[in-house]
Amino acid sequence: MLKLIKVVEKKRAYEDVVSQIRALIEEGKVKRGDQLPTERELSETLRVSRGTVREAIRTLESMQLVESRQGNGTYVLASSEEALLQPLAAALFREQDSIYDIFFVRKVIEPHVAELAAENATLEEIQELASLIKEQEERLTIGGNNIIDPNSAFHVHLARMTKNPVLKRILYAIIDLLKQIREDHLQNTERAKKSFMGHRDIFTAIKNGDCTAARRSMQRHLEDVEKILIGRKRI
Repeated sequence: MLKLIKVVEKKRAYEDVVSQIRALIEEGKVKRGDQLPTERELSETLRVSRGTVREAIRTLESMQLVESRQGNGTYVLASSEEALLQPLAAALFREQDSIYDIFFVRKVIEPHVAELAAENATLEEIQELASLIKEQEERLTIGGNNIIDPNSAFHVHLARMTKNPVLKRILYAIIDLLKQIREDHLQNTERAKKSFMGHRDIFTAIKNGDCTAARRSMQRHLEDVEKILIGRKRI
């Protein structure tokens, strides 16, 4: 990793340190769980003071990209995809935005995501999607409603399958924005089961390469979720 880092300018040096480490995370050159070089190693490699390194680490911690563990070093918290989520979500959405408006955007975008996924999916991607469906079903059977992680992963995987990087980033932002809402929604077993059934229909359409069915299944799924969350009737 040290070979990938460049000597930085002294003016606002900590910002350059932040920028370089963040870029390494976003590009996947360092991954979640990786340990960063020590404060001394970073200081020597970057030719900045330890104070500058500490300030950069604090900034990265505030961005929830890394975590300093006392006596055990600093570790990467985010994956390359997650590193893009918060700033993008902040740029696209505002706290006062209505959930109605956010769901309107979802219903415009995500049916086409499912359609593109059905069109572009590789065998490996379909197998991974099948694994997520299986995990979601197993959690319903064992834990009742603990399906939040595979639920989010399902939508993230569909975004990857579009092969459209801009669309993928937009979907990541929406998924991150709705994380808390999804957690609240899926604490109910019946709602969790309904979400699973919607995902299963979408998966079946994608596995069959049926773009039209995939788009319609996603539209139904989003309308069902919207109806549960905010009481809006299906149109």
